[in-house]
Amino acid sequence: MNRRELIASSAAASLLAASPALARPRAVNQTTGARMSRPVAPVAKKVPVTIEQLGRTRTDEYQWMKDDNWQAVLRDPKLIKTDVRDHLNEENAYREAMMASTLPLQNQMFEEMKGRIKEDDASVPAADGPWEYYTRYNSGDQHPLYCRRPRGRTDGEVILLDANALAKDKAYSDVGSVEASPDHNLYGYSEDAQGSEVFKIYIKDLVTGMVLPDAIDSATGDFTFSPDSQWIFWINRNDNGRPDKIFRRPVRGGEATLVYEEEDEGMFLGLGRTSDDAFIQISIANQETSETRLIPGNQPTATPVVVEPRVEARLYEMDHWGDRWVIRTNADDAMDFKIVEAPTDAPAKANWKDLVAHTAGRYIEGFDLTKDFVSRQERFDANTRIVIRDRAGAEHEIAVDEPAYSLSLAGASEFDTPTIRYSYNSMSTPTSVYDYDQKSRERTLRKVQEVPSGHNAADYVVERLNAPAFDGQLVPVSILRHKNTPVDGSAPVLLYGYGSYGMSMSASFSTNRLSLVDRGFIYAIAHIRGGADKGWNWFLDARRFTKKNTFTDFIAAAEHLIDKNYARAGNIVAEGRSAGGLLVGAVTNMRPDLWAGVIGGVPFVDLINTMSDTSLPLTPPEWPEWGNPLEDAEAYDYMWSYSPYDQIGPKAYPAILATGGLSDPRVTYWEPQKWVARLRPVTTSTNPVLLKINMEAGHFASSGRFDYLKDIALDYAFAIWAVNKGWERDFA
Repeated sequence: MNRRELIASSAAASLLAASPALARPRAVNQTTGARMSRPVAPVAKKVPVTIEQLGRTRTDEYQWMKDDNWQAVLRDPKLIKTDVRDHLNEENAYREAMMASTLPLQNQMFEEMKGRIKEDDASVPAADGPWEYYTRYNSGDQHPLYCRRPRGRTDGEVILLDANALAKDKAYSDVGSVEASPDHNLYGYSEDAQGSEVFKIYIKDLVTGMVLPDAIDSATGDFTFSPDSQWIFWINRNDNGRPDKIFRRPVRGGEATLVYEEEDEGMFLGLGRTSDDAFIQISIANQETSETRLIPGNQPTATPVVVEPRVEARLYEMDHWGDRWVIRTNADDAMDFKIVEAPTDAPAKANWKDLVAHTAGRYIEGFDLTKDFVSRQERFDANTRIVIRDRAGAEHEIAVDEPAYSLSLAGASEFDTPTIRYSYNSMSTPTSVYDYDQKSRERTLRKVQEVPSGHNAADYVVERLNAPAFDGQLVPVSILRHKNTPVDGSAPVLLYGYGSYGMSMSASFSTNRLSLVDRGFIYAIAHIRGGADKGWNWFLDARRFTKKNTFTDFIAAAEHLIDKNYARAGNIVAEGRSAGGLLVGAVTNMRPDLWAGVIGGVPFVDLINTMSDTSLPLTPPEWPEWGNPLEDAEAYDYMWSYSPYDQIGPKAYPAILATGGLSDPRVTYWEPQKWVARLRPVTTSTNPVLLKINMEAGHFASSGRFDYLKDIALDYAFAIWAVNKGWERDFA
């Protein structure tokens, strides 16, 4: 045994010592004492369907897994076809049998994660008029209480909504939006009761304490009250799961009036009031194009008026600053966005004037307004800062001197105040919440995240590497490890990535990750192209015909970890969720040798079929991201070349865990189901390919704060099991 093998062997022994469930004797028959046989995997039937498209032909032998009545299944999962349900149940049973030896470890990590949560936690109250609004938990509760109390006092609590009572006797319950009316006499809240993101909106009379009749059905969950508290506006969700219309009705009930209908199925809708309550805004946008329509706050029944008509590849969002508009936009080649201002009565682009000019490489992520200040959040080289600007144009910043951290602007709950709120954390440091006086520049610490079981940040090391990509770009990699974990290639690594839609991955604190890191894992986040971690161009450089940069960046991050002795090939677990599932699916096909295991959470892996099905909720809105394979042959061929489902072939795949939710409208259950069904027969390795479908949830897994931890514990137990090839020890 050479030195490297000896080190790896020692590290594995240490890991097993920290993981009693994996160090115990192999699975044995309790009657005969013999080792148990490996469970037999389900074999999915093949029903080949040939699809001809743009002169190309493909065959899908597992198309039968998609329920033709999927729209109804989203709203009532019990309606799913019997053969599909039976196969999902078989897959769940097989995974449970294969991973049975990890149950003690899953339970141990669940208890650890639960022990790091302050069970009677509460948010910092947010002042609004005569009240302070906040959420809190009772010990043992899965869901929060939404509360308020008189401003400046600690007594007089009023419980506005008990989400535990709302969830009683339901397998799934998720509160979407909550909002008090401007006069504070009404309280609106939305609930998704099946995980399909089809919400019902309720309005509670806070004077009588009664929930008003005539709840609003088939909504996205987003709503707002008019400034005079007499009307409620909401977004409709149609039968295909898309937002398509905005309605208005008297807040206490009455006939609904259509306010706006969006004819472009590729657009999302948003709704809200400006910070100063002067206007009601309707936002229409996809990943690259946007438009805003306005309704005067003092005329809530007026017809919405377009600010600036939509132009392809131009984005803008706006808020009203008392006497003018403030607008964030990428117009005029402002790649990383700029902030402009415009007169209240003339907000069109012809009147836009730079307030904060564009600076390449400084990505302006967003802004918030109070009466005398504009606060904005910027991102540079995968880190954030907050900049404050007064009406005279003077600026100062809130910055942090750490290699990797997360600084998040929460803004203000009122307009006429100098105080904003922000939070800070890093991969080793729990979250601190501050109130910041923009005028005096004084900050007040309002809360430090408590870890009841104990946490010493000094026990952990946070580092930042820059991995060279194939074209010379440097890909940031944020690293968290225990101070005693060696950097000699012996430690297992979990490498997480996303890389789509311009979403940045912050190097933030998570108590859950400690259950891996404390067991000798190194946890790494790859800030790959496709996100906006290094600016908007970082996003634009990995979409459509450059999408493969996302995958090669992730591979470069893994190889750099190997080069720098943080990892070794075959000892890394790759994890990604949703579009991050497409990432890990693609890199599994491209470089299966790098990974011990792959965790694809609600993985978007059936790219061509999904982007060719215009009935699915996200298909038309996501053509700007991926391309349209129905009309563009070049896009079809490029997407086909990396589509995880379509590029599966005979090779030695690592252990794979795919997860999904039966009610998921974003990545439908059949994507992970089909992925597993096609992978298992062709892999040339003996590594298991496993599936978990939550039969009572959607895209975001279990709704309760403790039940959700069980999902994470399963993922992390799989990571440890994959690194140590637990199935070879468990079964004959």
